[in-house]
Formats: sequence, structure tokens, C-alpha cells
Amino acid sequence: MKTLARAAVLVGLLATAALAAPLAAGAQVVSANPAFATTTLSLSAHGEVQAAPDQATITLGVQTTAPAAGAAMARNAERMNAVMAALRGAGVAAKDIRTSNLSLDAQYANSPDNQPRLTGYQASNDVTVTIDDLARLGPAIDAVTAAGANQINGVGFGLKSPQADEDAARIEAVKALRAKAELYAQASGYRVARLVSLSEGGQNYQPMRAMAMSKTRSLQSVPVSAGELTVGADVSAVFELAR
Repeated sequence: MKTLARAAVLVGLLATAALAAPLAAGAQVVSANPAFATTTLSLSAHGEVQAAPDQATITLGVQTTAPAAGAAMARNAERMNAVMAALRGAGVAAKDIRTSNLSLDAQYANSPDNQPRLTGYQASNDVTVTIDDLARLGPAIDAVTAAGANQINGVGFGLKSPQADEDAARIEAVKALRAKAELYAQASGYRVARLVSLSEGGQNYQPMRAMAMSKTRSLQSVPVSAGELTVGADVSAVFELAR
């Protein structure tokens, strides 16, 4: 009986030791968590520069109506051919002209008995044109209008090679990020020890109106204000702080 009692006690001691081992290991993992070993600061910042656009995109086209669908399309094609020839005559390359809309819609009117009555058809043909020389923009608009274009839906400005301006915006964003880190560190009684990580959120362009008459381009008989573009970049970073 004594032998059995001693064996039971030994088994109990071994089981207790087996349970204590994983608990001790778990406590060591928690205490070694790097999140509690350093003080970090997470920030984001925005940087931007102003750039003069050197490229324009314009959407224009022809809209025609006729009693019959075939006549509306034929009339539209005739006028659109003249518009395309005018664009080429204004120095726009064929590769920079892209059809963006072609449609034919039935037109209705209400009759005295409130029943829709077919009155004809409306044909539309729009092209999106990229112009790499802003000096050609005004003459191009004049030319297509004279050739029969009766739809001008909008003009946008951009940059042919935005890389340099994007990089300049990135530099401004990092400068702003570093300034914020120094400010927060000093205010909290720390100093910036090192940069732990840096990530980019993206770039963007924001068209802006010209702020002065000297920035407004009057191109031939059509006044067009190119203004400026705001090229921006967003960055985020984690800094390690130290006393």
C-alpha cells in the first residue's frame, strides 16, 4: 500500500511539472514582445508642387437630327468627316483622336391624346482629342467649330511627363513627415531615433484656375485658361523614439 501511495504522489508531481512548463514558456514569449520594447510614432503627411500643364484633352463631336434613322446617321457622318479633316489640318495626329461615343436615339413628342409620337432620330458622334502643344488648342477648336462640330463637352489639362513633378511632391511629403515627427517627439519628451518604415499612399493631380492674368493663355480667337496643376503625394511612416 505504501508503494502505491508513493507512486501516486510521483505521478502527481510529474503532471504538475508538465503543466507548469508551457505556462512558463508562454510568459517568456509575452515579455519578449517587441511592441513593449520600443516607443514608436506613426504619422502620415501630404506634399505638393505646382506645375504648368503641357497637354490638353478635349471631347468634341457632332449631333444631327433627321426624320429617318439612316438620314440622321448619313448627315452626321458627313459633318464628322469634315471635323476630322479639320483636326488633321490643325496639326492633330490621327493617333491622338479616339472615338468616345457613337449613338442613335429615337426622338418622341407628346400628341394631343398624350401618346408618344415619333418625330425623328438623333445621331451623335464624339471624339476625345489629345493635344500635346497648347498653342494648337485654340486654333483646333476654331477649326472644328467651323467644320460643323456642335458639341464640346470639356477640356482637361495634364502633363506629358509627370515623373519629375511627382518626385518633387514626394520630397515635399517626406519633409513634412519628418517635421511632424520632430514636433511630436519634442512635445512628448523624446527624440527621433530612426525611421522604421515608409510607405506611399499615391499621387494625384488637381486642376487649378490661373491666379493671375499672366498665367492665362489666350489662344487665337478662343480664350483658354490653362492655369496650373497641383501634383500631390501622400506618405506614411513609423519612427522609433528614444529618450
